[in-house]
Amino acid sequence: MPDVRGKGQGAGERRDVDGTGEDPKCMELALGYCDDMPYDMTIFPNILDHRSRQEAEMGPEYLLLSVVHSLLKGECTPDIRMLGCSVLAPRCEDNVLMRPCRSTCESVRKGCAHAFEGIDMAWPYFLDCDRFFVSDEEGCYDPLAALRERQEVALASFSPEEPSTIIQFTYHSNAQMFNILKKTAAKCSHISRTYSIGRSVEGKDLLVIEFSNNPGQHDLLEPEIKLVGNMHGNEVLGRQLLIYLTQYLCSEYLLGNERIQTLINTTRIHILPSMNPDGYELAAAEVEDISDPENQEGHVYNGWTSGRANAQNIDLNRNFPDLTSIAYSRRRNKRYRSDHIPIPDSYWFGKVAPETFAVMKWVRSIPFVQSASLHGGELVVSYPFDFSKHPHEEKMFSPTPDEQVFKQLARTYADAHATMADNNTERCGASFFPAEEELYTEWKRNKESLLSFMESVHRGLKGIVKDENGNGIKGASISIRGIRHDVRTAEDGDYWRLLNSGVHIITASAPGYTKVMKKVYLPAQMQKAGRVDFVLRKAVLEPDQEEFAPMDTYDRFDPYNQFERYSLSELGENGEERQEKPWWWAYFSQSGNAPTWLLRNF
Repeated sequence: MPDVRGKGQGAGERRDVDGTGEDPKCMELALGYCDDMPYDMTIFPNILDHRSRQEAEMGPEYLLLSVVHSLLKGECTPDIRMLGCSVLAPRCEDNVLMRPCRSTCESVRKGCAHAFEGIDMAWPYFLDCDRFFVSDEEGCYDPLAALRERQEVALASFSPEEPSTIIQFTYHSNAQMFNILKKTAAKCSHISRTYSIGRSVEGKDLLVIEFSNNPGQHDLLEPEIKLVGNMHGNEVLGRQLLIYLTQYLCSEYLLGNERIQTLINTTRIHILPSMNPDGYELAAAEVEDISDPENQEGHVYNGWTSGRANAQNIDLNRNFPDLTSIAYSRRRNKRYRSDHIPIPDSYWFGKVAPETFAVMKWVRSIPFVQSASLHGGELVVSYPFDFSKHPHEEKMFSPTPDEQVFKQLARTYADAHATMADNNTERCGASFFPAEEELYTEWKRNKESLLSFMESVHRGLKGIVKDENGNGIKGASISIRGIRHDVRTAEDGDYWRLLNSGVHIITASAPGYTKVMKKVYLPAQMQKAGRVDFVLRKAVLEPDQEEFAPMDTYDRFDPYNQFERYSLSELGENGEERQEKPWWWAYFSQSGNAPTWLLRNF
């Protein structure tokens, strides 16, 4: 649609678009979906150059306003509808068209853009704040002023004793989950953002929400942590807990909860509620079938297979490279470390799921210090190694070099849980898809565990490794005597090393630099990580000092470009990009003027 506002035109306009020489006049506002606007008179041509009420009613813009409540499931309505009506049926005073305020449009877009993104719909072109709205200085009006007044009166009737976080403890579809994550990020935009690490087999975003006092940036010495849910699509409690956690963190931060503010201001938290959105949809569909009113047994779904794997029937939990076997086979080499093991070439010739590949790239792009994956079915905390040293002895004790740290992390989660640490608790055979009425109870049981686990990332040591000129050294190794597992410094030379209390000998080294060794004592009651910095001096690297797994070997990722196909657009017969239409397209496809401007990336 053309921008009908010409040079010098502002909020009040008279236009002879028909060339008749007669100025348009105010007329009664008779559009059914705009009958609650705070004015009675409108004018045509309107701001979109519709010359009559009938023409406006036949357009896809008005059709969108008629169904927007259903599309967005009531969110941001009537705000969106009334804002659109101020463009389709603009206010008229003294036979002059009055334009709505740009500030009103910008406020609505800031709060509601996520709702359109949640259903993969573009922001409607006729709600372009710069194009169809004007500034306050140009004499505009606020079409939502009366609505805001009514809302304030309604809110004034509620007087809760204390502010609290309100969470709806229900199951959420993928679209609802995406909507909640984006809405939460918009509500707490100063401490949160969403980003996608890739797509599932069926093209669904693997959407992450991040919490930090500097979203989108790694802050020096600020540890990063990731939480992942729903790796198995039919194990859904972890997915729901992480959705609730995102809402809780945002709301409590805004309400002034000092514990949550401290956590977010000192930690960069990444939450991926669903690693397997395709599998979840399959499992959820089966639950709906079994929960049919005619089914006398009710909500009893506890299957092992439906939705467990991804859309390629790959178990994502067993799709990552088997580096544990390599660690076992080389553990007798005194120079060997179990960190930064290169991925075997043979792995790339197997069946690697796009979800797995996306998480692997994610892990390599951010210096995560601590991670957890929430599964379902048993009430335990498990930690590496999952594979036994002996292939025929599944229950053989197989500790990692960081066994004591892992035990402490597991204890942190279990002790904060209402029943997990109780030996009398039934641990196995729980429902993968618990009834909806159980979700609130499970949230209460796990909330403190999740918070305590995230806070435990501030344990052990942290510091910066620099050269003599004060520049951070990337990729320097931090070694702890007696623990054959090193960590390496991040982009700016900062590191984090989870450790239990006690006396530790720590060494910093890097190719081309001399080693520096320090002795540190970590008391049992430390509330934050100890700070130990290093300055390394230039030196000639001796041949026998070469690392067992050189950095360039470890950094070689996907050497055969197996996953290039996931980044290429699917093309049609004539080379045009083929785009599958979203579910809501059926609302508009029957009209003669389908709104392609609602398709994202069209």
